[in-house]
Parts: sequence; structure tokens; C-alpha cells
Amino acid sequence: MAVHTVERVTGTACVLRGDDIDTDRIIPARYLKCVTFDGLGEHAFEDDRAQAKGDHPLDQDHFEGARLLVVGRNFGSGSSREHAPQALMRRGFQGFIGASFAEIFAGNCTALGLPCATLSEADLSALMDAVELAPDQEVVLDLQAETVTSRAGTVSASIPAGVRMQLLEGTWDATAVLLEAGDAIDTTAKALPYVAGFE
Repeated sequence: MAVHTVERVTGTACVLRGDDIDTDRIIPARYLKCVTFDGLGEHAFEDDRAQAKGDHPLDQDHFEGARLLVVGRNFGSGSSREHAPQALMRRGFQGFIGASFAEIFAGNCTALGLPCATLSEADLSALMDAVELAPDQEVVLDLQAETVTSRAGTVSASIPAGVRMQLLEGTWDATAVLLEAGDAIDTTAKALPYVAGFE
């Protein structure tokens, strides 16, 4: 299994305005009983979308197929459910740009290889306006350069250094890292006296 690095996310973006959007809104609690995460994408923001009666950004044709979700402050707050980033990933999003992210939500995103980048309030506002004016434009979240590029220009983005290196080096994927280290694990295990009898 090859290590998968994340250097940039490129594509159209979807703007979701508002602060303190919590995981209960991202994926309603009734969907937490699923055995696998398959099919969760269609239920992302289901209650918000029903209340908006077709006027929710995820239901607007011009945002269809977006790979980046542009959000406000403290996105992903509330309960620690890992179903939230799973639902958004299965909806097609491969990265998030916002003012700030809840710590557990951001950690769950990192475990899936989904970068969460923050911008200054002024740069975020300009990006949101630009995307809403021209939803078909390409937006680039570049982890190497730590920038976001859109028709609003190229601005500095912030990603915690440790998380950024995990994504760039592919070490965010714990399973792949473990499989890559198979020979080293076997060698270490054979050297342990308390493991030898269990071969």
C-alpha cells in the first residue's frame, strides 16, 4: 500500500457562510448508527438543507462538484463525531478553508487526508465574495506554498506545522505507514524474547 501525500487541492469551491456550524448540523445524529460510512455524503447538512428548501449551498447547481468548502469561524464544533468529515469527504470535498476549525474536527480531517487551512478574516471574506460571484473559477489550496489562490488573488494560508508535514509526507495515513513498516515491525518483533514463542 503506497503512502499518499497531499500537496494541494484544486477545483471549484462552495461557500457556506456562518460561524459555529457544529457536527450535529453537518451530519444529524440519526445517521450515526451506520455500520460503515458509505452513503453518508447524501445526508450531509440534511436538516439544514430541508429547512432551506433548496436554497442551501449544497443544493445549488453552481456549487455542484465543488472540492473545497469555504466556511466561517469554529467550523466543526460540538461533538467529536468522525462521521462529520466522513460525510463531507463522501460528498466530494477534499479540503476546507475557513477562519478557524474545532480542534477535534480538524484532527479527524487530518486522519482522512483532508487539509483544514485558515485565512485572515479579510482574506476569507474576499475569497467568499469572489467564489459567490464566479462559482466556476478554480481555487487552489497549496500546502507546499501555504497559500490559497483564486480570482481574489493569492493569499497566505495557515496550517499547523505538524499537520502540514503529515499531509505532505503521507504520514497522516496511519494504516499505510504501518504497512510500509512491515519488515521493520517483523524484525523488531523477532528480537523480543516475549514474542518469540507466539510465532
